[in-house]
Amino acid sequence: MGKIINFLEKYFVPFAGRMGSQRHLVAIRDGFVAIMPLILVGALAVLINSLPVPAYQNLMTDIFGKSWKSFGGNLWTGTFAVMSLLVVVSTSYSLAKSYDKDGLAAALVSFGSLIMLYNGSAKDWAIPFGFLGAQGLFVALFAALIATELFVRLMGNPKLIIKMPAGVPPAVGKSFAALIPSVVVLTLFGIVRCLTTAFGVPDIHQAIFKAIQAPISGLADHMGSAILVAFLVHILWFFGLHGTNILGPILNAVYLPAINDNIAAFQAGQPIPHIVTMPFFDAFVWMGGAGTTISLIIALFIAGKRKNNRSIAKLAAAPAVFNINEPMMFGLPIVLNPIYLIPFVLSPVVLTIITYTAIASGLVPRTIAMMPWTTPPVIGGFLVTGSLAGGLLALMNLVIGVIIYIPFIILSERYENKAELSVQVPINSKGA
Repeated sequence: MGKIINFLEKYFVPFAGRMGSQRHLVAIRDGFVAIMPLILVGALAVLINSLPVPAYQNLMTDIFGKSWKSFGGNLWTGTFAVMSLLVVVSTSYSLAKSYDKDGLAAALVSFGSLIMLYNGSAKDWAIPFGFLGAQGLFVALFAALIATELFVRLMGNPKLIIKMPAGVPPAVGKSFAALIPSVVVLTLFGIVRCLTTAFGVPDIHQAIFKAIQAPISGLADHMGSAILVAFLVHILWFFGLHGTNILGPILNAVYLPAINDNIAAFQAGQPIPHIVTMPFFDAFVWMGGAGTTISLIIALFIAGKRKNNRSIAKLAAAPAVFNINEPMMFGLPIVLNPIYLIPFVLSPVVLTIITYTAIASGLVPRTIAMMPWTTPPVIGGFLVTGSLAGGLLALMNLVIGVIIYIPFIILSERYENKAELSVQVPINSKGA
């Protein structure tokens, strides 16, 4: 373990440090951190609605009626469902402030720029809810970074700044100072929208959505495709994009029919045809959410020494039991955290290989049942295979995930400690 830590500290940490301090990546990371309270509320709403306990579901229905889930649905609508709108504002604000410019004005301009990129409905020009959430994050981040960069550079040109008399209130003065830069940025985004429509791309969000999905089209029931899915989902997640949702239509189109075939074959007493299905990933790979996040939480309790990291792990533990991992993704954070990139991608890839090998060899039965995605880890492995071997495989995978994460937790905390010391030492020496 010590040799691994030393190797990573010598060769990987310097690169990760440079990447982690890059202005735009920091702005995106800070943007996600800023909306963390809303993320926690959304995660709680999902947990309230989707707790996979029939007695709980029946009790809530008996007490509050069949529409009781509307409360959690309303909370979700104001958080996860509009995540792209929240992130474009918070990221733009963070980036503009890093340049010591008007963060609020930049955020508003970025918000307007993003709105122009949506393809409203023909009937009433309503913005599609489908791309206001995680599926629209890529375009939202693009709009935030480009619009803010343009705005900041224009604000740096004295000839474009309208200066008001000294007696004018500061808020009014700021508004007029940002007027010409705002007009220019919004005009440029308006032109981009016209050009994309003229070249046959009326819906930018849908075009990008399809482009991301294209690399995994035509997936088949073999280990290579399963590894590709695990890799792509988590690479997208690392950049703050909801990989499971983005690739969901393709995954559902390929793997839901596979589990249906397995269920039909099991009921008919025939051989089970498919190894890779949706429950394959849900029960054995995405335990605690993408990246086998529950293993990360356990690893933090074992190897984590910093109070802030352990506090986040405690906060995220309950949602992770039901495979809700946003508190860890955006709270630790994992998103755009270079040190956690390797274990976050490596863990699900390794577990995919182990799971495929175990099932293909006959050590564990093939999946024959669907399960709610909020089913706790290990229990899900038993339910989808109908065998204790499935539960043991899930437990083994969870332990392997913990082992993979521990060196990187130690490495991350060493880096955080050194970063804090580098900030404190100059201050202390100056005071002396």
